[in-house]
Amino acid sequence: MILIGVTGWGDHDSLYTHNINSRDKIKEYAGYFPTVEVDSSFYAIQPKRNSERWVTDTPDSFQFIVKAYQGMTGHERGKILFQDKEEMFAAFKDSLQPYMDGNKLAMVLFQFPPWFDCKRQNVDYLRWCKEQMGDIPCALEFRHQSWFKPDYKDKTIQFMKEENWIHSICDEPQAGEGSIPVVLETAGQDKVLVRFHGRNVHGWQKKNAENWREVRYLYRYNKQELSEWAVHIKNLKKSCKTVFVVFNNNSGGDAADNAKQFIDLLNIKYKDLAPRQLNLF
Repeated sequence: MILIGVTGWGDHDSLYTHNINSRDKIKEYAGYFPTVEVDSSFYAIQPKRNSERWVTDTPDSFQFIVKAYQGMTGHERGKILFQDKEEMFAAFKDSLQPYMDGNKLAMVLFQFPPWFDCKRQNVDYLRWCKEQMGDIPCALEFRHQSWFKPDYKDKTIQFMKEENWIHSICDEPQAGEGSIPVVLETAGQDKVLVRFHGRNVHGWQKKNAENWREVRYLYRYNKQELSEWAVHIKNLKKSCKTVFVVFNNNSGGDAADNAKQFIDLLNIKYKDLAPRQLNLF
């Protein structure tokens, strides 16, 4: 099974051709894609009432990839809102309950920052994170190249397998140590995650600019690039039950269009999407 979606559902204007309440966008989104990455959970641990509504408003087979809260992956720069990390993890896990009750939690995505490099202290922290999460499926994504240097690549993949992490494979700008190469290997036979961040090298490196968040993912994949990835996805599918694909290149609103184009390239016809509303005027 290959499940394709995008990051978030609120900012993809090409999907919503008529006036629609922001609370109802998830219903419309689910008429196009069978999965989504919840990124609001990165900025704040979401109240259960939100995830309960999202679970209710999507088809039974719909799957959520929930991004780990920023304090769990070392992104948080302000005041820690919890007494300690144990309390933070407990609160985050509690927020996942509606997804699990609805059988709609595909995985939790732990995306670590560019300064999280390959060293013993960080390996130990990854083990601790996995212990805290218990049986909840978790994907692991790095942003520091050291994890996939020739001397460590095989060891990194083996570590993921031993610790039961889902590998998050990235297509992203190759911009030195703060980016990782494409590593087309799965860490298990159940699930693998592929995330498309675009290939805007200039925007990727423009971290100190005032509008860096607006340009970082400014990129539109062309047909040839997507066709090359279609071959990769088919190969990954040979060794993994479910391949999740998420387009995150939405600085210019390209993610949804690329995701729909990719579905067509792979000739996928999803049968259990939500019914789409018709725009009569």
